[in-house]
Amino acid sequence: MVSAYSLKRNTARPEAFEVRYLHTRDFPELLGREGQLYLRGGREVPWRNDDLQSFTPLRFAPPEMMGYRDRALLVDPDVFAVGDVMELLTRDMQGKALMCRPRPLRRDGKIGDLATSVMLMDCSKLTHWQLARDFGQLFTRERDYAKWIGLKLEPEETIGFFENEWNDFDRLTAETKLLHNTKRQTQPWKTGLPQDFVMADKFRWFPPKGWLRRGRQMLFGYHDYGGAYMRHPDQNQENFFFGLVKECLEKGVFDEALLREEMAKNHIRHDALEVVARVPDLESWFPQGLRAPERAAA
Repeated sequence: MVSAYSLKRNTARPEAFEVRYLHTRDFPELLGREGQLYLRGGREVPWRNDDLQSFTPLRFAPPEMMGYRDRALLVDPDVFAVGDVMELLTRDMQGKALMCRPRPLRRDGKIGDLATSVMLMDCSKLTHWQLARDFGQLFTRERDYAKWIGLKLEPEETIGFFENEWNDFDRLTAETKLLHNTKRQTQPWKTGLPQDFVMADKFRWFPPKGWLRRGRQMLFGYHDYGGAYMRHPDQNQENFFFGLVKECLEKGVFDEALLREEMAKNHIRHDALEVVARVPDLESWFPQGLRAPERAAA
């Protein structure tokens, strides 16, 4: 809700696009796979509907939902608009089917996986994206999640790149267009809460550490051993998020009762209302992009 508010707040043409929420609860093809093994990075791992990032297959849902017509801009729920997304929605895609940003270069200097957390899509060119079929192929071992989510299965010539500022990873500057609080351990709204996501297994070539992690999962579950969320190292990013929350409360986007309900569910840090009370107004400290633009005439 905060992300959606930011998209409409910081555009001169809020009437020009619709914001839709994609909820995993509305996709039975995902929910029905609880506990089943799927292929991820060459390994078989169980699908968990309660994992924080179980929504990621929905990144590939918009073209089909839109009848393979028009454009769609997909943003993860932890992405917040600083600039005007209409600049992206009206961009010349130069015939590409989609645009995104690459992740930082690998140690060998090569581009690794592409970031699908923000994608601009020409839906008419993505008719081969069929979520139920493609997601099901993870469980028949026909498709690897890591290759799918990193766009390794797409023809390279169909992918274009936009500037990193349109998916700025935990970096907020005067040039940032879309801020992505992508480091899960430091997301500003989660500080102090127990970790609720499954850590990726990065120890494939050093089995003892992988064995230790999997042993702890067997003893304590997939989340209970993970520790707590830490404070974001950039105070401005915490101020930005809670400045948006403050405006949402003031404008009735949601009320304090909803915020308290989410706090009780450990979705939002328990001191959220105290943070909102002391956070500075957005327009008072970060002038570039945070002042709501003048609305275009009807």
